[in-house]
Amino acid sequence: MNFFTDLADFFLPRLCASCKTKLVADENVVCYHCLKKIQRVDSSRIAIQYLRKFQETAIISDFYALYLFEKEKEVQRIIHQLKYNHRFHIGKFLGENLGRAISEVIQPWQIDMIIPVPLHHLKKADRGYNQSFYITKGLNNILHIPVNQRIIKRKRFTQSQTNLDMKEREQNIKNAFALRRDSKIKGKNILLVDDVVTTGATVRECGRLLLDKGANKIYVAAVAIAD
Repeated sequence: MNFFTDLADFFLPRLCASCKTKLVADENVVCYHCLKKIQRVDSSRIAIQYLRKFQETAIISDFYALYLFEKEKEVQRIIHQLKYNHRFHIGKFLGENLGRAISEVIQPWQIDMIIPVPLHHLKKADRGYNQSFYITKGLNNILHIPVNQRIIKRKRFTQSQTNLDMKEREQNIKNAFALRRDSKIKGKNILLVDDVVTTGATVRECGRLLLDKGANKIYVAAVAIAD
């Protein structure tokens, strides 16, 4: 950090996206204290989650998540700030963290394109942006893989998945997406990106559509995963 950053922090203090305390000069978005409390997802948990959420349908070839999503804790608060308080720079921060963690894992996947899970246009208009797109921008800063947010559109407005069980989520999201440009995905390995994966219903539905239209393999990366 330099003099101008210190000066800006004096007049307009930057606050931690989790605990709202003032960030010191070398902290970015989240304070070190909160970062230390966030639980990273290890390889064994990722393998278990893949078995639970993706193996049976064979739509998603592999999967990666960075953090464990826990209610009323740091990751939930950070993502809430990203989604609802117009702090879209948090998405880039999370995407860059995800990119650094996934950089070696992703090499065998040979990804051609990164696609953020889309929002319905009404929800996007209300929120002002798609948080997953800003996560993919952060990923691109690290991985340098092209991002395309115009491949998939959400054609049907769906109720929030938050309070639905697995079967209800599957039904709620069924046939909710359509492709704008299917020629661009034929034979491609695609990385779908979302902020949080809970049951995996949303990314499975996107993946199914992409495979039906000629994509080669579908992979998923998320900032966080919920048990």
